[in-house]
Amino acid sequence: MGKAPNMQLIVSYPGGADLVQAYLRNEADVSRFFGPHFSTLAAFSSKAREVDGRFDRDARERAAEAVLIPEGGDAERLERFVDEGGYMVTTGQQPALFGGPMYSLHKALTAARLAEALEAALDRPVLPLFWVSSEDHDWDEANHVDVVGVDNELHRVEVAAPNPDVSPPLHRIPLGNGAAETVAEFLAHLPDTEFSDEYFTLLRASFGPGHTLADGFHATLQHLLGRFGVFFTDAAHPVVKRDSSAMLLNELERAEEMEGELRKTATALEAAGYALQVPVLEGGVNLFLEGPAGRERLYRENAGYRLRTSGERLSGEDIRARHGADPCVLSPNVLLRPVVESALFPTLAYVGGPSEMAYFAQLREYFDAHGIAMPVVYPRWSATPVERKIQKVLDKFGLDVEALDRPFHEVAGDVARDEMPADVRAALGKVRGAIGTGLDELGQAVKKLDTTLAGPVQSARSQAFSALDDLERKIVQAVKRESEIALAQLAKAQVHLYPYGKPAERVQSPFYYLTRYGGSVLDALYESFAVNLS
Repeated sequence: MGKAPNMQLIVSYPGGADLVQAYLRNEADVSRFFGPHFSTLAAFSSKAREVDGRFDRDARERAAEAVLIPEGGDAERLERFVDEGGYMVTTGQQPALFGGPMYSLHKALTAARLAEALEAALDRPVLPLFWVSSEDHDWDEANHVDVVGVDNELHRVEVAAPNPDVSPPLHRIPLGNGAAETVAEFLAHLPDTEFSDEYFTLLRASFGPGHTLADGFHATLQHLLGRFGVFFTDAAHPVVKRDSSAMLLNELERAEEMEGELRKTATALEAAGYALQVPVLEGGVNLFLEGPAGRERLYRENAGYRLRTSGERLSGEDIRARHGADPCVLSPNVLLRPVVESALFPTLAYVGGPSEMAYFAQLREYFDAHGIAMPVVYPRWSATPVERKIQKVLDKFGLDVEALDRPFHEVAGDVARDEMPADVRAALGKVRGAIGTGLDELGQAVKKLDTTLAGPVQSARSQAFSALDDLERKIVQAVKRESEIALAQLAKAQVHLYPYGKPAERVQSPFYYLTRYGGSVLDALYESFAVNLS
């Protein structure tokens, strides 16, 4: 548990599927899917040897060409990375409006702490690298941000798609003339404090007309994370596209073989009782091509290929020609992307959330088929900020944070029962006890007269207790009416901790905290994300 101004941080690994939880516990039956466990230095040392076998100085120089040095970053560290045979810890996220929810920062800061620990242990430079997945095309997931405003209500701010019928990569879509109004709408929900000007200026400059979500996401995260030593790259970076071109075309040629590799692991996972995070689709190629409907998944069809959404049919020569004219038109899917990353960068570990960790379990043999050992899969830290004002509400009701992780009517009902006057509670208990005892005695007595009377006695018991339950519900409703103001405070606390019924880190904008408490919030997160290697 960490401390920040006027708040505490509850830090843990995030939840996830049974497969992820088994990996976190280092259970032997999942090691064949993930490889060596992230808690051991030996796992990283082994991966470092494999990386050294693939990356000489020239390869590291090419990797450095694709790295973006953020504001406040240290260019000399990138030079040392090349000169001294350094490594990288990678993580990443698709672009999102105003930087998206908190967890993107959690991933980056976890990577920074892991890189710091590995550099000390391996005595070689280790850089944290954030891969911005600007080739992603899920506009509906990226085009909005949620924030609890100064009114303590949850607000969603979003930008409309320029053309909802087409889904190009996010790096292709400029923000329209309404971008300034969207920024103003978002800023109106944030407080005006001694810290606000820095972040208001940042967001106005980053998400203005003509910029893309990817541009704004880069500028925002680089501003926030540069001082922690985090470096950046982009899926559409010219060097990334240049150096991954041969690999993508090779994937196209080997599509059927690679589907078979992925299917083998998928079958083994399902046989072990684990669900697949990413389905392996019949005929699916692990590539997207920009077509009439935007970024479209490629499928094998007869001797050629078909685009999933538009249905356009192409030959391998057609795809190679389009790629030759513009390398950005061809891009990896979610399963191939980590392999591309490890081919381009000397990656020791990937820092991921629960969903990413689950799909990495599908990739070990797929990596092997590309001649690369899978990086160590390291879980990002999860952090729940609990402001002092929220803690006071929890203390008032004797609740912990997890108690609010359920529908509010259940929380309110339990609180109302606890608030029920002692004499009313005691009287209800006394009546229940009397009914139960009396009907038990009656049931024993009537059995001597007629055994068929047991049924009516049981029916009377059920009716009596049902009537009492109904009476208790009405009493609880009366208590709720009397406690309306207090329960409203509890409802607001739940909005802060579990907006939309989800952990705050998956919904809440970091600018809620940054405009209130400043950059010290990031320092507190960084200090809380400890790394312990045995």
